[in-house]
Amino acid sequence: MRLSADELSQFGEALGRGLTAPAVVGLSGELGTGKTTLVQAICRGLGAQALATSPTYALVHQYEARGVPVYHVDCYRLKSPDEARDVGFEDMMRERAIVLIEWPERAGAWAPALDRHIVLAHDPDPTVRVIEGA
Repeated sequence: MRLSADELSQFGEALGRGLTAPAVVGLSGELGTGKTTLVQAICRGLGAQALATSPTYALVHQYEARGVPVYHVDCYRLKSPDEARDVGFEDMMRERAIVLIEWPERAGAWAPALDRHIVLAHDPDPTVRVIEGA
């Protein structure tokens, strides 16, 4: 599916409105394909009050949406899957949270099972993003 920036935002908001906890969504793709932008839209759709920001250095940001914890995890900086052991995925799952994971493949077996895996890619048209697995 090829989407403009506005369509990507609409897609994410619709996805967020349809998510019910517990849920785990993985977002993969090269740098700059729109993973964090999509997370922001999903959080808006969920009704989160705070603007989702990239947790690249902190690894995890937590938000509240409709009384449900929402975790935004960015595994990009993990050097090995074993570093994901301390991210707190087990606690997130115990909380029955909504977990949005960028680069879930870098967490290996430590990542919870994905309910949905969205892969974003660049398009020759720089104003367009390609989504697979939607």
